[in-house]
Amino acid sequence: MAKHGKKYLEAAKLISSEATYESLEAIELVKKAATAKFDESVEVAVRLGVDPRKQDQAVRGVVVLPHGTGKTKRVLVFAKGEKAKEAEAAGADFVGDADMINKIQQGWFDFDVCVATPDMMAEVGKLGRILGGKGLMPNPKAGTVTFDVTKAVQEIKAGKIEYRLDKAGQIHAPIGKVSFDAEKLNENLKSLIDALNRAKPAAAKGVYLRNISVSSTMGPGARLNVSVYR
Repeated sequence: MAKHGKKYLEAAKLISSEATYESLEAIELVKKAATAKFDESVEVAVRLGVDPRKQDQAVRGVVVLPHGTGKTKRVLVFAKGEKAKEAEAAGADFVGDADMINKIQQGWFDFDVCVATPDMMAEVGKLGRILGGKGLMPNPKAGTVTFDVTKAVQEIKAGKIEYRLDKAGQIHAPIGKVSFDAEKLNENLKSLIDALNRAKPAAAKGVYLRNISVSSTMGPGARLNVSVYR
């Protein structure tokens, strides 16, 4: 069993481990229970009724949260010529081709998301082990391998997040910061759950949304009434 400090234990008294809450009430409790000195992230954990070992039951995708995550992501775009100019105009933090590939090979990682045009992927593929190990490899399913670099960069800057089923059959994703208004966090939560419902694999049987909980980075979690989202 993990040991928790006095602040966590006091905060935990605000949230019943036995009860389930409506989403807005859960979010408000999580905000109250956040005791860290920094602006904690608010995170959602969703347990799905799928088998993560089976490829036809994989759940992965992206969603643009209407109110963003509270974190501005640094975007690197691998592109040449006109597409490089488009990426710069769209607000990409770093744009390049062979120069950026070489920089990463030398150990540079001052970015959060990579976007690449399809014609660059043969070269970017050389970074497979490096970027893949950090979850940074551009991927068509995540919308980060595309010729529409303007849309890709703007969506990432606006609050697009990627969700992906882990080995335990769960999805973990941020929906904002504790400083966010509870209504905005609730709208972000709804957007994420709606996206997960749309991503339900055809091979999934039985109850799809099993459990949903919301917590802050350092705080206790509150379980939601899942029936609202089914």
